[in-house]
Amino acid sequence: MTLHRKRNKNLGLAELIAIALGGMVGGGIFTILGISVSMIGNLTPIAIIIGGLIASLAAYSYVKLGLYYQDEGATYSFYKRTYPNSHFSASAIGWFIIFGYISTLALYSYTFSSYAISSTDFADNIWIRKAIAIGVIGIFTLINIWSVNGMGKIEDLMVYTKLIVLTMISVVLIQHGTTDFGTFIKNMTLDAENSGVFSILIVASLTFVAYEGFQLVINAVSEMTNPQKNIPRAIYAAISLAILIYVIISVGALFAIPTEEIIKNKEYALAAGAGNILGSLGTNLVIFGAILATSSAISGTVFGSSRQMSVVAKDGYFPSWLSIRKNNIPQNAIIGMAIMASLLIVIGGLELILEFGSITFLLVSLLMAVANYKIREKTNSSTFLTALSIFGLSVGGVLILYYEFTTKWEQMIAIIILYVTLGIGAWIYAKKNERIRA
Repeated sequence: MTLHRKRNKNLGLAELIAIALGGMVGGGIFTILGISVSMIGNLTPIAIIIGGLIASLAAYSYVKLGLYYQDEGATYSFYKRTYPNSHFSASAIGWFIIFGYISTLALYSYTFSSYAISSTDFADNIWIRKAIAIGVIGIFTLINIWSVNGMGKIEDLMVYTKLIVLTMISVVLIQHGTTDFGTFIKNMTLDAENSGVFSILIVASLTFVAYEGFQLVINAVSEMTNPQKNIPRAIYAAISLAILIYVIISVGALFAIPTEEIIKNKEYALAAGAGNILGSLGTNLVIFGAILATSSAISGTVFGSSRQMSVVAKDGYFPSWLSIRKNNIPQNAIIGMAIMASLLIVIGGLELILEFGSITFLLVSLLMAVANYKIREKTNSSTFLTALSIFGLSVGGVLILYYEFTTKWEQMIAIIILYVTLGIGAWIYAKKNERIRA
């Protein structure tokens, strides 16, 4: 997530696009690349495009609700205001969205550590990787507690720099790759015969987490010029640019890196491949791009989601101590998020974190689509597009669950336990809130 903060000037379209892109282009693309290639090979760019279309369906309801409510509380506030009489609905959406952010924080940190040690002898040591991931969460926790503005001044620069670096890497890989366009298309055809539409749709659903972050535009509604025009323009432009960047990166990797190498080094495939093509310079450039991308995403995730956690706690749906602020900084929420993200890293591997995040944000986006359908006349939404959003997001969620149950049922049990725990927590605090307000 990119770090958005109070500014003296209003935010224009270019800055809003940067906010959304900063949130989306974090660790997700580095993470999904290896996993996707291991499942569908050269069809990865197609799955990425379909994943972007699913994200666009999710964005439709966010845009409509954002224009109607114009509330910087975004997801949590939209659902609470659409269902004002249901404490459990408000509590559940608060718990799901916050733990979705916690999973992305874990994902970005895990990806950071994977690339940071990818050129060392410890690259395959999972516990060193986890320790570094937890350590980097700790660093950005301290930065956000003691110096919120410290990262703020360079955040926009980091966002655009990482986009330039990632694009440069991909173009160089395409130019220096051993695969030509004809061979790539031939390999894609072969993979289509082996994989099928079903596998592509499963991967497309898994890639959804790489598009999470466009909602941050709505968090800045009180600081932007002309929200009616700039909210939809910024969100749809950012998703389109993210699709383009992701496709370029994936094509670059597939042109230059043998698929078996991408699968073998899935956590840091791009760095390993660039090293084979460009030597240590290529490896270091990719590592720099990955660290820059994940650093910006980690910092912004801690910043934005901790404040939303504080709001949910203030409303009574999280422990009250999480709402306490010092100098307007939600220190307890920041520390709480860091601890929970660290625990998720300890108990789960890369794929568990990725799939939990994808399921969570698909679920939350589905709830937003349902909320928008309920008040579609007020938000001036198309019944067809809203229903299509509900259908598409539901299918995406079912596909991930099917994949989990049929291939890694133990991992699915872990995810179910996490959801049951979240549901119980949301129910307890909803009942507590009802008694207090009765």
